Amino acid sequence: MNELRQAITRNSLLLAGFAVLTALLVASTFLGTKDRISAAQRAAEEKALLQIIPRASHDNAMLDDRLEAPVNDPFLQLRESKAIYIARRQGEATAALIPATAPDGYSGEIELIVGVNRDGTVAGVRVLQHRETPGLGDGIDHRKSDWIESFRGRSLNNPELERWTVRKDGGAFDQFTGATITPRAVVQATARVLQYAKNNRRILFGESHRDKEPTS
Repeated sequence: MNELRQAITRNSLLLAGFAVLTALLVASTFLGTKDRISAAQRAAEEKALLQIIPRASHDNAMLDDRLEAPVNDPFLQLRESKAIYIARRQGEATAALIPATAPDGYSGEIELIVGVNRDGTVAGVRVLQHRETPGLGDGIDHRKSDWIESFRGRSLNNPELERWTVRKDGGAFDQFTGATITPRAVVQATARVLQYAKNNRRILFGESHRDKEPTS
């Protein structure tokens, strides 16, 4: 009987040790995989930002230099908290990458990020997520068309705010053949981001919106 008890105890200890070892291996694998996934996500995010603000134009790590974008702001229209990334050179903010939502896309909301230079001009725009019709509305996707590049260098003075819409509405921006709603939504969302940046210069760039107005 004692031998049986000893055998049961020994087997129980072996099983417990095996369970602990397995748990440690699983945890180690999970942490290693999690780190690799986080690194891959960071690299993907950085790549998207660098399409708007090239590495040569800033000397900070933009992913680590961030502000919290306001939820339900009338200009940004975000449903959840997202980050505003700041590009700097020698410590001075040179541009802000600001997330926004265009709620009025043809097939739903369009998520985008707009780079705004310190002088109030557009550094670039990228659509991050959309459900627009393939072959029509998906021309807002940089991988499908260069239409999105038409914003670069524009400002609230170029064109005037009332002309920040598509040509069909008397605006300054082209629409797509057979698709007006999608480009109109992106154009107007971009204009709202410029307005947000103008009103929040002190937060984004450390100065009042009256200190420096865009000249182009």
